Amino acid sequence: MASSAWASDLSESLHAAKPPSHNAGGALAKRRVPAEWEPQEAIWLQWPGEWEKTYEEAFAAFSCIIIQYEKLHVLYQSPQVLRQARTALLKAGCNPDHDLITWHDIPNDSAWMRDNGPVFVEDGGEIRVQNWQFDAWGGRFGSDVPYELDNLVPRRVAASLDMPLDEVRIVHERGNLEFNGMDTVILNWSTLGDAARNPEYTRTQAEADLKHWFGVSQVVFVEGVPEGDRTNGHIDGIARFIATDTVVVGQCTLASVCKPGDGKTGSLLDRAAEVISDAGFTVIREPMEGIAEVEGQQFDTNYMNWLVGNGFVITTGYGDERLDSEAKIRLQNYFPGRDVHVLPMLKSWAAGGGVHCHTNDQPAQIPAKTSLPFEQS
Repeated sequence: MASSAWASDLSESLHAAKPPSHNAGGALAKRRVPAEWEPQEAIWLQWPGEWEKTYEEAFAAFSCIIIQYEKLHVLYQSPQVLRQARTALLKAGCNPDHDLITWHDIPNDSAWMRDNGPVFVEDGGEIRVQNWQFDAWGGRFGSDVPYELDNLVPRRVAASLDMPLDEVRIVHERGNLEFNGMDTVILNWSTLGDAARNPEYTRTQAEADLKHWFGVSQVVFVEGVPEGDRTNGHIDGIARFIATDTVVVGQCTLASVCKPGDGKTGSLLDRAAEVISDAGFTVIREPMEGIAEVEGQQFDTNYMNWLVGNGFVITTGYGDERLDSEAKIRLQNYFPGRDVHVLPMLKSWAAGGGVHCHTNDQPAQIPAKTSLPFEQS
């Protein structure tokens, strides 16, 4: 059940917002991307079509959770996909005609709207949509993976919301951007600087572009590709802000596929933690303490790909009662006052991501006097 007390407490906290703790002497930028824990207008997603139909059960499950708390916008590829989506929601126990669900006949190619979807930016008191270019992850899932319709989705979302649109002629995915809502973006240079995406693009150019488009004063680059990660290492599986000054970073253990100091994923995560700490942030390590097997593949139990919404958090579960329960407790500590849901969704995890990768959050437009980032207590 949604917590009405959470909404009330959040409203009071915003009106009595404390000064930002990170870079406290600086003013908030005119242009910024709100942090994910700030109030949201809605969650967006693209319902899986025929070639991704194995994700449908998970989509129905987390959609039914989302509408307990906030609005949900669903894009569908065809009348057939719409029918299948409605049937899946009914089977999962919720109403496809729920007041908080809006269906959009917007053509798309895939079910990964975090990556091809809009970047919502607060700019001068209004919310704008940025359309960064999308090329299906630099072609790393195969040259036959379509993306032309996905690349047009931000334009069509902006049109449906009657929001101003900014075209950004750089290839990048939203899943590789982590914001604290104030002055910093963290991302993996191995994705943005990938020659298959942006040939001859330099860090110097990237830092200037990121500061311009997002209004941040600090850009923190981590680097490296976790083993088996065909996105080239999106940040939302590596490091996540949980407050303006605090970042959770994954950690390999002796019980995971990756190992501490292995010169591969374990070392990559340790370096990321060091870089982020050196940038002035408190770092909390999130342990991967088990192995999940899906269709003959082994995966670390990485709970980092969580979605934060108005009063809730959803993350991927692995069917291990002990590990899932321990992860739930950790996330409750990261996000006090929010309901935490751990959902099994290993079909999509095996394909490359979890609930955060499938969704895209639209921030609420808050009056300027209450637009300070929400500080977690």
